[in-house]
Amino acid sequence: MLKPRQTVLAAMIFAAAASRLIPHPPNMTAVTAMALFAGATLSRRRYGFLVPLAALFLSDLLIGFYSGMVFVYGAFMVTVGIGLLLRGRRHVFTVGAASLASSVIFYLVTNFGVWAGSGLYPHTGAGLVACYTAGLPFFRNMVTGDLCYAALLFGSFALLERFLPVLREKAERAPEPSLI
Repeated sequence: MLKPRQTVLAAMIFAAAASRLIPHPPNMTAVTAMALFAGATLSRRRYGFLVPLAALFLSDLLIGFYSGMVFVYGAFMVTVGIGLLLRGRRHVFTVGAASLASSVIFYLVTNFGVWAGSGLYPHTGAGLVACYTAGLPFFRNMVTGDLCYAALLFGSFALLERFLPVLREKAERAPEPSLI
């Protein structure tokens, strides 16, 4: 049986993945923030990778599969890794910096994948620059979405932890009052 903390975290992660299913500007979803949040908050590292992958895969089942998925999933796994670095260091600045770094990594990795695998751009330095240039409007949306959704996920969970002690990690919980 899942513990309350893990249940709430999994529900938040799957809800963030579901943001892909509602109308949104291109690349302005909670998916990168979800991967960052999972890495930073799920108690076991493997869950940090498995839960967002499962959520992403389930949403892809509904949306449809696409070329370049390996680059997308790879970029999100790097983001989970960045989230792991946030453990015990979840503050406004560190979450914001990690979110921005995750956006940059996603942009660089996935646009490289488009350049390398789609045939839309010549396989030259100029073609790579053209691909990255064409991706800039999507990058702007992604940074905006990632920062907003990271603030929402991390901020709302911090509030929940503050007011619901059962959601705190064991090391953070206040000692129970003694009956003696």
